[in-house]
Amino acid sequence: MFDQINGLPVHALVLHAAVVFVPLLALAAIVYALVPRWRPKLGWAVALLAVAAPVSTFVAKESGEELYNRLVGQGLKGTGKVILDDHMSYGTRTFWFALALGVASLVLVALTWRRTGRLPLIGEVAGAIVVVVLAVLSGYYVYKTGDSGATAVWGTY
Repeated sequence: MFDQINGLPVHALVLHAAVVFVPLLALAAIVYALVPRWRPKLGWAVALLAVAAPVSTFVAKESGEELYNRLVGQGLKGTGKVILDDHMSYGTRTFWFALALGVASLVLVALTWRRTGRLPLIGEVAGAIVVVVLAVLSGYYVYKTGDSGATAVWGTY
């Protein structure tokens, strides 16, 4: 299912969705957490991105594993395999941080949807800290995953 479409690796076709949706979720979630007056206009986008980002990273991760298994089966070894091993490790972390950010964002949206868009101060602060930390980590691992993938494809090793 995650291997090929018309002879093309699914990974090459879907990875860009994660590269777009995860940073968009990170940015939207940070703004949602830190600027309560924008919540009514931003809530629907945060909720949609909170689902799309983890789903896209999951599909990219699973399709990447299929591609990796095919390449190893064809004899990939040495430095190229080491670079791909790192890439896969970063991709797995990207998925877990994007999933955590998605869940935290959905919780924040659910808790503020019906209220006047505000939580008690401790909730506002805790929610903002959790969302900002997860957004930064998600963004970092999207970058590291993409950089290591680009090195594997285009770099010299």
